[in-house]
Amino acid sequence: MRRSLLLLPLLAVVVLAAGCGSTSSSKPGAIDVVVTTTQLGDIVRNVGGDAVDVHQILKPNTDPHDYEPRPKDIQATAGAKLVITSGDQLDAWMGDVIKNAGGSPATLDAGAGRPVALPGESSGPEASRFDPHWWHDPRNVEFAVAKIRDALARAEPRRTDEIDTGATNYLNKLETLDRGIAKCMSSVPQDQRKLVTDHDAFNYFAKRYGIDVVGAVIPSQTTQAQPSAGDLADLTATIRREHVKAIFPESSINPKLADAIAHETGASSDNTLYGDTLGAKGSAGATYLTMEAANADAMVRGFTGNAHGCAVAGL
Repeated sequence: MRRSLLLLPLLAVVVLAAGCGSTSSSKPGAIDVVVTTTQLGDIVRNVGGDAVDVHQILKPNTDPHDYEPRPKDIQATAGAKLVITSGDQLDAWMGDVIKNAGGSPATLDAGAGRPVALPGESSGPEASRFDPHWWHDPRNVEFAVAKIRDALARAEPRRTDEIDTGATNYLNKLETLDRGIAKCMSSVPQDQRKLVTDHDAFNYFAKRYGIDVVGAVIPSQTTQAQPSAGDLADLTATIRREHVKAIFPESSINPKLADAIAHETGASSDNTLYGDTLGAKGSAGATYLTMEAANADAMVRGFTGNAHGCAVAGL
């Protein structure tokens, strides 16, 4: 309800701005696309290339669970030809943005119908049937790329050839990423692949690459949950019992609790993961491909006590 109320005054700003002609694309002839998450922004730009003009709502290192609407987001949505969401309640707020922006964009839930769909475990307003962090399995991203390619081609059939080329090139890189991570993880003994993270966001990655998810500081698939004292005590006991070597903070979450648990248990907390968001420009996690490669490197380093890392070539 709070977000819906916030949209009302913002809509007035958008109407005034639209009257000034400020919704025009910065790339004439390109498809105006609005995407919600940082991952989708990067994927759509790779698939569409010069055929797309992408307005990405979330910024690097921004938690999608904390989003509040901004006038420029509603304005961009009002003029969009296509809106792409991640789905599974992660960006459910986009429904209000679309409704209040007006216009008639086509919409695409990029994650819906994916080949790997793990059960959702969160409660509250962001509860979902499925775990929303689907992009941490590259096979799901391959599926999303095909959906995005087709949606862009429908939006502008005259740009189909270049969209197809972009999709094919990106699919090849996804296959390289998947093989590279699998090779890295195979070098770590199975009983050392024990994962403790800030929140429960890496089940797809873990399932794909044979990693045992031991626990999370926030025992939920949304960062809006809060761990109890009992949750933290249980996690500390589990880390000791399982001889976990590393706790992995996430780039978009305050590492204070993860660092404190690491200090108490003797585990390291030196290796950071990218969970719900890409990193800033110039960082190891600035693109989807490098984000997942960086996550693999961080995990291998943590699992092995920094004895070695993971380098995925060809990205």
